Amino acid sequence: MAGRRTESRDGLPDADGPQPAGPIGGVEMNVIQIALKEMLLSFRNRRTLFFMLAFPLVLMLVLGTALTNAFSTTASMDTIRVLVQDLSSGAAQQGFAGFRAEMEKSGFVFTDVKPGMDGAAEVEKNNYDDYAIVANSGIKLYGSDRNAVASNMTQGMLSAYADRYNAAAAIAAADPAKAASAFQPAPSGGYVKELSLDLDRMPGSMDYYAVALTVMIALWGAMSAASLVKSEIRQGTAARLVAAPVRKGEIFAGKVLGNLAVNMLCVLVVITFSKVVYHAYWGDNLPLVLLVLLSVVVLSTSLGLALSYLLKSSASGGLISLAVQLASFFGGAYFPLGVVEKNSLLGIAASLSPIRWANMALNNMIYLGDNTQVFQTIGLNAGLAALLLAASAYMMSKREGL
Repeated sequence: MAGRRTESRDGLPDADGPQPAGPIGGVEMNVIQIALKEMLLSFRNRRTLFFMLAFPLVLMLVLGTALTNAFSTTASMDTIRVLVQDLSSGAAQQGFAGFRAEMEKSGFVFTDVKPGMDGAAEVEKNNYDDYAIVANSGIKLYGSDRNAVASNMTQGMLSAYADRYNAAAAIAAADPAKAASAFQPAPSGGYVKELSLDLDRMPGSMDYYAVALTVMIALWGAMSAASLVKSEIRQGTAARLVAAPVRKGEIFAGKVLGNLAVNMLCVLVVITFSKVVYHAYWGDNLPLVLLVLLSVVVLSTSLGLALSYLLKSSASGGLISLAVQLASFFGGAYFPLGVVEKNSLLGIAASLSPIRWANMALNNMIYLGDNTQVFQTIGLNAGLAALLLAASAYMMSKREGL
């Protein structure tokens, strides 16, 4: 006689009841049940809905409206003033001279630094938008936070030139006879075309904060992930989960899957609302945008879960929240950082923020058509997430309970 399937109040098979039967196996069913339970509990939590949906949308409206002038596109390419200190020689000097001539045709204004002039101080005083030091070993750029758009454009053009010069140097090394032609200046506008820069589509304040705040709430999943196990312990349901005919691996997979689904749904809602209501621009490759955001969601869930096991004190939730807020601050979620010096304290802090990685990758893809950093960011997020999830699963397996 077929046994009757019984369930406990938490949606899991009763410890004394028979195993579920049907087209879906027991393991898959248990994982799905736990994931659905996590999703239902999250959507019933008004605090979750407020912080993951209402708060970022209101903040997006406030910042996007208040800082409209800071993102004004009236400061077009013909107003970008670049102070240059050229320390290069030989082929490098010749190549940069050709690049400089082509960029001046496109609207950039280059000025040579005068003796005794402090280039970084000139940028700080807003006399120039950027300060570039060109040497045979590379290019160092000091950007201005007052005009982040101009600094990003200058950085993009210099990156295109550096890539072209490196390719030309490789050709010259392989075949010296072609050295002269390899270092010829790019065709008119060639550096601009390499990056597919759309001059009619520059990021406005709402465009910027739509991307930045969406990435921020994707990382906020770390805070909810940190309570996945501790909430069961607080509610007294952890012992019942362990006693139920469910393996720890199934509990772990179900909770991770449920948290990922909730956070990704919130991200999708924010993207849709920003596009339809705020008319934010997300580019022409939305599937790749979603893939980047999914990688951030996966990283945030794995990070929160791993930290919840490492930080066993009751203050772990506050520490995780502080870490996420610092990552948001240094990642440019509240204000654009522009170009920062890598070796400075701000540059080091920004380079450690997953929000900074995703922001730069998405903006380069949307406005410059450059997908290189997108795939690097996805790979980095996925690699870190795999390590953190493996560590969390190992720590969970070593415990008697959850």
